Amino acid sequence: QVQFVESGGGVVQAGDSLRLSCAASGRTFLSVTWTWFRQAPGKEREFVAAITRSGGSTDYRDSVKDRFTISRDNTQNTMYLQMNSLKPEDSAVYYCAATMTPNTRTAVKNWKTYGSWGQGTQVTVSS
Repeated sequence: QVQFVESGGGVVQAGDSLRLSCAASGRTFLSVTWTWFRQAPGKEREFVAAITRSGGSTDYRDSVKDRFTISRDNTQNTMYLQMNSLKPEDSAVYYCAATMTPNTRTAVKNWKTYGSWGQGTQVTVSS
């Protein structure tokens, strides 16, 4: 089991930047794909970005490509999400998760694939 603690959220204006952090503990060595999801009120949790354990491969949802960057520091068991040019539609609670499913599988983008979540961090972008 892996435990997650997300941080770095806040209230910003459109066009601003935020950097989210995800500190992981537990049996992190079992997970090969690490992801960020987000959930806005009344909406289903949606995939945002994924990265392999080595950091060599990343994937993003179309709406955040060229604005968000996912990265990992394996020495610190921490994952990051740099979010630039934020838009009001990016407002949501952001969660990190990890899975043994390879990044190449579509299941990685389905929140039901994951069994463990942190408490999330709120991102609010005002227009």
